[in-house]
Amino acid sequence: MGVTDILSRKTGVIVGDDVLKLFNYAQEKGFAIPAANVTSSSTAVAALEAARDKKSPLILQISNGGGVFFAGKGVSNEGQKAAIQGAIAGAHYIRAVAPAYGIPVVLHTDHCAKKLLPWLDGMLDADEAYFKEHSEPLFSSHMIDLSEEEKGCNIETTVKYLKRSAPMKQWLEMEIGITGGEEDGVNNENVDNAALYTQPEDIYDIYGALSQVSPYFSIAAGFGNVHGVYKPGNVQLHPELLAKHQAYVKEKIGAKEDKPVFLVFHGGSGSTKEEYKTAIGNGVVKVNVDTDLQFAYLTGIRDYVLKKQDYLQKAVGNPEGEDKPNKKYFDPRVWVREGEKTMAARVAESLDDFNCTGQL
Repeated sequence: MGVTDILSRKTGVIVGDDVLKLFNYAQEKGFAIPAANVTSSSTAVAALEAARDKKSPLILQISNGGGVFFAGKGVSNEGQKAAIQGAIAGAHYIRAVAPAYGIPVVLHTDHCAKKLLPWLDGMLDADEAYFKEHSEPLFSSHMIDLSEEEKGCNIETTVKYLKRSAPMKQWLEMEIGITGGEEDGVNNENVDNAALYTQPEDIYDIYGALSQVSPYFSIAAGFGNVHGVYKPGNVQLHPELLAKHQAYVKEKIGAKEDKPVFLVFHGGSGSTKEEYKTAIGNGVVKVNVDTDLQFAYLTGIRDYVLKKQDYLQKAVGNPEGEDKPNKKYFDPRVWVREGEKTMAARVAESLDDFNCTGQL
């Protein structure tokens, strides 16, 4: 028995009830799925390759800045147009290529703060257009991040967007409790430490409001999370607090299951295996991994350039002779591939850490 036994779509981008089944199965079996931020076809295939080789499901997510990069940094992002067009382009690319890797993929978009809501609106327009033609949304899920707003505003706005996505059975992830650090142009490095920790009452309030609309939602609860990688000891994560959230909601709604809430771990890069294990044991089904993957992608390219630097100084001429061509060394397909290899290896490490390996 594995993931593919419970899904109606075994490979490629999954949506609706299959996403719900996947997350239920992950809680039941005690694993979480890494959510790899991708900014190009190259980073997407690196993550897909790792999950294929590890026989694992995967989440690929595109951030606002990732969408802009997909479109091209030379394109104006006035009115979020580049971010919208780039994310849509990335989604179509992933939908086209994912079946070749033989694994189920959740196609997700990352942090959408209040100022970026026009980006989410544009993607939902594309989802609804795709739904009319294919009876499913273009994206499996989106994230709305109003954690910097007052709780009432956060919940009210999230409910509004869930009502829009619910007819498509589209998943919506929301955040309560700020994730510290800096990512994708959002800087929370100087926020009050108390804001990094969500309270059980907050989780219940969110669950109560969203569950009346749709079952397709998850909550990124703050337990000291910080984006980026920092010196050990500088970040105090308390994933054990998530158990209190689950227990509180269970008691309030009279649930039979011990983990009624689907939780998300933000700022996963640089965390310890024990922190992952505790979080997953308390109902986390998705762990975001970005910074570690960025650095891993760089290392392959960096090491190749350093190793082959004598062959990369000019188009013709190297230590083997002044008339020797260097095309086979500077061809982007060669050195970009080295980055894909090291990123894939780092994704594979996360699959192991989150107990996701072999779950197909």
